[in-house]
Amino acid sequence: MITAALNEEANIQAAVGSAQAAGADEIIVVDGGSADATIALATQAGATLIHSPPGRAIQQNAGVAASSGDVLLFLHADCRLAAESISQIRQRDDGFVFGAFRQKIDAAPILYRLVEWGNDLRIRWLGLPYGDQAIAVRRAAFEQAGQFANVPFLEDYLLSRKLRRQHWPTLLPGPVITSARRWRKQGVIRQTLLNWRLLAAYHRGVPLEELAARYRRHDQPK
Repeated sequence: MITAALNEEANIQAAVGSAQAAGADEIIVVDGGSADATIALATQAGATLIHSPPGRAIQQNAGVAASSGDVLLFLHADCRLAAESISQIRQRDDGFVFGAFRQKIDAAPILYRLVEWGNDLRIRWLGLPYGDQAIAVRRAAFEQAGQFANVPFLEDYLLSRKLRRQHWPTLLPGPVITSARRWRKQGVIRQTLLNWRLLAAYHRGVPLEELAARYRRHDQPK
């Protein structure tokens, strides 16, 4: 399991602990320069810690370079794996190449169930898992796709587009438990519409640097 982290002291222990409970062979946290207790907490939780310049694509690629497993599992720092998650991949043996998990957003209102449903359909119909669904991919396929593009935004989307050309993704039962923090911060409808607008802008040719500036990170003030 590889997790990119930046100022994730509130979440990193739960993410690492969930990977341990699921039976991950390796647990690597790649810190991008945290100013809080992320580094200490990740180490205390039992993860192998490495350092990298900030940027999820850069950090995750650095984690791959430090890993040795055949299947790479990328878990966002504010997500948690279900105990059965990794066994769901192992049970498929060599038949698994690329996929992600059903998502369970950590919030009660029914709007979140609609978001989950839509994200499942995106994998089934479009073959496009996103990072908050915990992308898993065999190392050979990941390397053939060129790893994560060195971009400031949409690195998971770009990787999935490359991978699906050769391997349609598997939707695994999971679930992966995803924090609702960005939806709570922006509002479910507002955040969803923003995501769609940013993707549409990307396909119109708007530079990724400009799109990244429009997408407020968890550690940025309102």
